[in-house]
Amino acid sequence: MIAYTTVGTNDLEKSKSFYDALFGEIGVSALWSTETFVGYASSMDQPMFGICKPHNGEAATSGNGTMIALACPNQEAVHKIYDKALALGAQDEGAAGPRGESGFYCGYFRDPDGNKINAFAMVAPGA
Repeated sequence: MIAYTTVGTNDLEKSKSFYDALFGEIGVSALWSTETFVGYASSMDQPMFGICKPHNGEAATSGNGTMIALACPNQEAVHKIYDKALALGAQDEGAAGPRGESGFYCGYFRDPDGNKINAFAMVAPGA
């Protein structure tokens, strides 16, 4: 259902460096870019994650209550993304680990522009 998501940035090069390194951890790279936009995906037929400078020329801001979730195949990948994000200077918003008894396993962080990102995997309950 989702074709792509986009978060705004005020420094495209800084944001691109962050996401190049972050997504490189799971084999995803930039597949499409312009002077104001970079799109990441594993292939052009998969949902894309985009970073962009706002079209209206005003400052990008993170939305209160807005969050993008990145699907990971397992707990190890959640930790890999979460740990890499923090190593790249992301702000911690909730350590990687299980949430409740449902099998939802995730870690939350904010990118250099303050956008909230969640790396998650569904695992066997209690794992």
